[in-house]
Amino acid sequence: MMKFAVLSLLVATASAFTTPPLTFAVGKPKAAKKAVAVAKKVAKKVVAAATKPVKKAAPVMKAAPVMKAAPVMKAAPVMKAVKKVTAAATKAVKKVAPVMAAPVMAAPVMAAPVMAAPVKAAPVMAAPVMKAAPVMKAAPVMKAVVATVAKAKPSGTIPSAAIPGELAPALLDGSLPGDVGFDPCYLSTKADLLVNYFNGIVGGKGPTDGLTWYREAELMHGRICMVAVVGFLWPGLFGTLSGNEWTGVDAYSYTNALEAFGKAPSAALFQIFAFMSILEFRRINIILADGAAYMAGDSQKWGQGEGRWNPLGLSYTPEEYAEKQLQEIKHARLAMIAFLGLIFQGNFSGVGVIDQLSGAFVAPEYATKAGYFLPEGI
Repeated sequence: MMKFAVLSLLVATASAFTTPPLTFAVGKPKAAKKAVAVAKKVAKKVVAAATKPVKKAAPVMKAAPVMKAAPVMKAAPVMKAVKKVTAAATKAVKKVAPVMAAPVMAAPVMAAPVMAAPVKAAPVMAAPVMKAAPVMKAAPVMKAVVATVAKAKPSGTIPSAAIPGELAPALLDGSLPGDVGFDPCYLSTKADLLVNYFNGIVGGKGPTDGLTWYREAELMHGRICMVAVVGFLWPGLFGTLSGNEWTGVDAYSYTNALEAFGKAPSAALFQIFAFMSILEFRRINIILADGAAYMAGDSQKWGQGEGRWNPLGLSYTPEEYAEKQLQEIKHARLAMIAFLGLIFQGNFSGVGVIDQLSGAFVAPEYATKAGYFLPEGI
């Protein structure tokens, strides 16, 4: 009997994995009923275990890749084992009295649908887009400036044409009128360092090349000195102006320029400075109007060319104009040296330039005596 009970338990356990109904019979009715009851209990436990609700999976925040489910093994081997056990039990029951047992209907085991946990994709935080910095407006280009590509300035040294055997900065390549490479102190190489200083004087809108400012200063000083040298020579050559009771009869009768400056009436000096100031303000306004295109020395817009004051009707060819530029810079340099010499000589001698020169052409009294040329006693 124990063997039959164990066999029945195995059959009932196997029925939880298959849906087809099983029937069997035992030799005695009590034993069969007991086996059926045990089978029902086991079936209820299996059904209860299979029908438990599946707990809802916690939402997955990260969008982790879903793992592929493992392949479910087919129930073919279990079915074969159940069939074998059923066939053996049926043979054993046939040998006993044929008591028909009520068919035990195996409760269909409904597989609980496995709900796939919703995979919630993690929210992608968009990186904050930085606001583009405001583009600064380009400074207004002055109308007079013509867009040109700045040439690279030469560096190093070249042989000097002014001083044989010496070197000069490569910047002095002869392109400027009067440039012969004379710069023993290499001042031209430091010209660009003073551009901001010169532009600050005229409001920051002048030429951006240091050599242009150097040539402007050279021409301005040279032109003033040329006029000053004429002023030193004029009173001795052509006489002085007559004075009056208001200014003084002898107010303008001094031939020494340094003495005349100290004796001149204040009204006369004011007129001179007022005229110089007008010309200087005009020069600054022209530099501001031309900007970086300003040409050194073109401070009053006088001479030949469109829109210039040209009372003499000058009209030179380009070759002649270049020659006049060279003559001007040579006279300007000479006048600056001459003006310095006149200042020193006038201060030392106390007389005018012509008065100093006139004595050089007068023979001294002793030179007129015959004995000057002959030995004494003859």
